[in-house]
Amino acid sequence: PRCIVNIGGIANITILPGDDASGVRGFDTGPGNGLMDEWAESHLGEAYDAHGRFAAAGELHEALLTALFSDAYFTRPAPKSSGRDYFNLAWAQRRFPGLGLLPPADVQRTFCELTARSVAQAIRSHAPQTRYVLPCGGGALNGFLMERLQAQLDGMAFDSPARHGVDVGWVEASAFAWLAMRTLEGLPGNLPGVTGARRAAVLGAVYRV
Repeated sequence: PRCIVNIGGIANITILPGDDASGVRGFDTGPGNGLMDEWAESHLGEAYDAHGRFAAAGELHEALLTALFSDAYFTRPAPKSSGRDYFNLAWAQRRFPGLGLLPPADVQRTFCELTARSVAQAIRSHAPQTRYVLPCGGGALNGFLMERLQAQLDGMAFDSPARHGVDVGWVEASAFAWLAMRTLEGLPGNLPGVTGARRAAVLGAVYRV
């Protein structure tokens, strides 16, 4: 049993339970790098927190973490989907109006912890049998975030998708290439257990010129 953890702006997991494809599930767990990227941009002038150094320099702010984690999205049943139009700095400020009064590094540390704990909670709740976690996306390159995620998933082994033939930065692009191939061949590209659809279907459209 494996779990693919894709951490882009939003984090999502794909649960691969073993030989039974009907048991494959996936959904967005909540914020990925999005909150951290916005905060790094506004306080460091950088597009992202390289290797998580900014977060690692801060202290966890428990009240902020509690306020953010109390959002109803985290307890909604799967499958579910979200985006940066929902999980963004404006969202964090609404949930914790004193955000701007906290030490910036502490906020970044807490945003990082929110991502790690929300991903870990999703795996523990929906795929407790997971033996291997394969992180990918930009978040897989954030060393501090990976440390925190591994601490939350103690007992599960972390492996790199690169060992299975797909670089951590290529997983999403590879998925869309596969989806395009399925559409061109007239084959279904969805798993109803993942998307919540009523049936398997050919996705998208092809316009020939």
